[in-house]
Amino acid sequence: MALLGIDLGTTAVKALLINEEGETLASATVEYPLYTPKPLWSEQDPADWWRATVEAIRQVLAKAGVSGKDVRGIGLSGQMHGLTLLDRAGNVLRRAILWNDQRTAAQCDEMVQRAGGMARLRELVTNPPTTSYTAPKILWVRAHEPEIYARIAHILLPKDYIRYKLSGVFATEVGDATGMALLDVKHRTWSDEMLRLLEIPREWLPLCAESHEPTATVSAQAAQETGLAVGTPIVGGSGDQPAAAVGLGSVREGIVNVTLGTSGVVFASVEHYPPIRDTAIEVFCHAVPNTWFFMGVMLSAGGSLRWHRDTIAFGHSRLVARQTQETDPYDVLLQSAASVPIGAEGLTFLPYLTGERTPHRDPLARGAFVGLTLRHTQAHLARAVVEGISFGLRDSIELMRELGLHVNEVRAAGGGARSAIWRQMLADIFQADITLVNSTEGGAFGVALLAGVGTGLWRDVREACDAVIRVTARTSPSDDPAVRRQYDEAYARFRELYPALKSAFARAASA
Repeated sequence: MALLGIDLGTTAVKALLINEEGETLASATVEYPLYTPKPLWSEQDPADWWRATVEAIRQVLAKAGVSGKDVRGIGLSGQMHGLTLLDRAGNVLRRAILWNDQRTAAQCDEMVQRAGGMARLRELVTNPPTTSYTAPKILWVRAHEPEIYARIAHILLPKDYIRYKLSGVFATEVGDATGMALLDVKHRTWSDEMLRLLEIPREWLPLCAESHEPTATVSAQAAQETGLAVGTPIVGGSGDQPAAAVGLGSVREGIVNVTLGTSGVVFASVEHYPPIRDTAIEVFCHAVPNTWFFMGVMLSAGGSLRWHRDTIAFGHSRLVARQTQETDPYDVLLQSAASVPIGAEGLTFLPYLTGERTPHRDPLARGAFVGLTLRHTQAHLARAVVEGISFGLRDSIELMRELGLHVNEVRAAGGGARSAIWRQMLADIFQADITLVNSTEGGAFGVALLAGVGTGLWRDVREACDAVIRVTARTSPSDDPAVRRQYDEAYARFRELYPALKSAFARAASA
């Protein structure tokens, strides 16, 4: 028997089949377009999602050499926050408005006003609204597209539209639902008070389950289209971040995962609902019952290193250009960074090339090199960039520690995690072990495990992770106290710079 995980990303859908030992049988990825009808707008057509999902399912079944009858259960993951609107007949009313769409700043302010202030809003839904969240998008449609708003009968998140197409059932789960800003996160149910204040009918919202709970079964129509078997169970699944955390085994307090992709994400499970504080750390329901998670996001993590590679290192260093003909360019940059002392001899890089989300929540923040002298070389610049990214991630970890989190282990994922040099740097900066695990399939793997839990293969999510996920590498902090002291001093310089430059960044953004 096999378990199917489907991860509906922003650029493509991934279908993954694993066996009951957690081994990958096959995967398939199918892309779809992104539409930007106006600057800062971001939309997709749910019909594109479904066509791609059907193709990915058929491909993965064929690659694995199994039939739909061999699939024990299905889990769904995907991009969070996107607004998908359907009428009473289940027809899509407009393109989905995605998580990275920036049109709803005024509606975020409206939500705070309707709630009677930020403190009251936090009491109701825990997290302050951002332009990513779903509720402001609903208010935007009401204000700007009243003819569409009048026809709404169902509101779904992106992955939950796939559930509807697979089963005809309107359902979601607590992790993804948190990002709508309509969920009572503490009690893991819809907030009737928030819905009343925003004048959004509760009947528009789907059933909200726990992530491992069966919510639907594959319909005859979907079976005909996909090759799956009628009646195959579909569990709640989760949004992309908690699903990926399950895939890494980050399901217990003390295990943090850090994703070093274009953006950087710090994710930490907590086994109690934390006290509400005015902090940039977001608190969501985890895919594990009675568990929540802290999340911090930096917008340009690996993106900053890629910018350095493309703009500075390769454009202005013949040595690097020659070396990269024979090896990975990022390896060259990290090796050069390792040749420079901790702190890059006074050079600091701020990695805010696309603004910042955590801890500053400042779209006008900008990147900067501070402390340049004639002594500094390309290797110093590389060192400063990698340290700056790592310090930005430490900002999130320090905020979580202030909220009472004990960091026992950091599980690293993403392209940057492949570098032993960077893992050692992170271990020394975070003062925690950095580990790698055998799972590299992300959210699709995580929700496949959830499908196994929901269909009785494992008793709970933690048992599933213990059964199939193991640590394959461990990097511990240096036992030299001078290393910690030097990094702490460099981090302190880093922390001083954003407050000092904030007003200058705002002026630069208006230039």
